[in-house]
Amino acid sequence: MTDGRRAIVTGASRGIGLAIAQRLAADGYRVGLHYRSDADLARRVLDSLPGEGHLLAHADLREPDAARDLVDGIATQWGGLDVLVNNAGIFEAHPIDETDFEEWQRRWTEAIAVNLVGPANVTWAAVRHMGPGSSIVNMGSRGAFRGEPTCPAYGATKAAIAAFGQSLAKDLGRRGIAVTTVAPGFVDTEMAAEAMIGEAGEIRRAESPFGRIAEPDEIAAAVAFLASTESAWMSGSIVDANGASYLRM
Repeated sequence: MTDGRRAIVTGASRGIGLAIAQRLAADGYRVGLHYRSDADLARRVLDSLPGEGHLLAHADLREPDAARDLVDGIATQWGGLDVLVNNAGIFEAHPIDETDFEEWQRRWTEAIAVNLVGPANVTWAAVRHMGPGSSIVNMGSRGAFRGEPTCPAYGATKAAIAAFGQSLAKDLGRRGIAVTTVAPGFVDTEMAAEAMIGEAGEIRRAESPFGRIAEPDEIAAAVAFLASTESAWMSGSIVDANGASYLRM
């Protein structure tokens, strides 16, 4: 049963986050749509969502107070929160042999702030508004397990998000809150567009026996299931959604 459930989706104005917001709204959720930079785009997304009661909120999740205020502001208006989807993230290349030390430090600092500490702070605030039957879904990556040689900070932070989710699953189960992680491969979004050009794109499509990369709606479908009350017994799981492009035991 999803009607009336309340969900915050971070990084929801484009890409996977947009698809998740649209799917949850179509399923009857009220959606709190977070964005960082493009207010006009975020407003258009909000106006396009089916249903009623959706909210829009700006926050730079690198700022701890902004992360907390984002959640508190939305949850207070709704009188509670049922679902948090930690989707916001960045992917910036910085191969170790091609990056000077100053840039190396910047890339790591930024990735940790956006991909790990930001979601941790949003989650801290969210659980204070959640009751039994609530769900937290973190966006991970296959890169957490296969490695990301050109973007090691991304791979490391996504591995940390998976561990973070499992730690919270062990802790929050006593309160009836389920915590899971979705680990996609390449998805057909603006973030992945450059990487899919030419021969490099052909190689990445060939990684999957389906001969393609994922559509955002396919990742949103996995998130929608994990956000629902029917998936509570999957708490602690890491769900691979990469079209068999990378398999792990």
